[in-house]
Amino acid sequence: GVFQSYAVEVVIKDASNATCLYANWMMRFLITYESNNGEYKTTTLNLTSSVTHNGSVCGNDTQAALVAVQFGKGHSWSINFTKNNETYQGDILTLTYNTNDTTVFPDAKRKGPVTVFVKDTLYPVQLNTVFVCHASYPLEAENVTQIFWNVSVQAFVQNGTVSKKESRCPADVPTVAPTTANVTSAPTTANVTSAPTVPPATANVTTASTTTLSPAPTTAPKPVENPDTGNYSLKSGNKTCFLATVGLQLNVSQDKPLLININPKTTIADGACGNTTATLKLNDGNSTLIGF
Repeated sequence: GVFQSYAVEVVIKDASNATCLYANWMMRFLITYESNNGEYKTTTLNLTSSVTHNGSVCGNDTQAALVAVQFGKGHSWSINFTKNNETYQGDILTLTYNTNDTTVFPDAKRKGPVTVFVKDTLYPVQLNTVFVCHASYPLEAENVTQIFWNVSVQAFVQNGTVSKKESRCPADVPTVAPTTANVTSAPTTANVTSAPTVPPATANVTTASTTTLSPAPTTAPKPVENPDTGNYSLKSGNKTCFLATVGLQLNVSQDKPLLININPKTTIADGACGNTTATLKLNDGNSTLIGF
């Protein structure tokens, strides 16, 4: 699909007019809501060309820094940053979307503002360092998926000057593909291309472009036994509207590759069916494992 979003740049200054917090990023939100006829629909909420940042604060050793933006017809988003010794990190994200915005929610059954909180502690970043992440980073909570990309942020800016030192997110760091060799052939060497360096200062508002992301190659984990087959179903009234009989295995590539079999005995099916769409979410009682 094609979507339009805008970059937003926030520069917060302290009482002496010195920069204390800098942020430049792009984001959009996928929101599932119930329509007037009981059907569940997914809509896209994008940043608009006009964004304010009322309520943003610098923060200090005892108070969290806060980036707060308002856009569109009654929508707002914020993230706070906490400081710990020589590092800072993002902590709580808050999204408030307004279903009275008929452009985004033309037939929403529930009217008015809806707030979603996400506690997602990000990687700690050294002070006097800009956190940079060009890769797309999705974050799912409740009925909302928040997607961020082209991020440059520095909280607790020192001496009023945004640093030129960068800390890259893992997705931006290239890895060397694993190589193999046989008895007669020489070992091969993978080429490594450095990710482009982008200075933190960019235009205030730019049109976004869609980026296709390829997962970084990693050494394949040792195979494990096949996952057990589970039977998952959803009902609409007294009728089954969604049925899945499937064995599921997750291949997680973070610090070390990890294979996880989804256990049907401890996995709960949730979701909803509409006239033209259906959503199945499988969770272990604490968080969503996978959704269809």
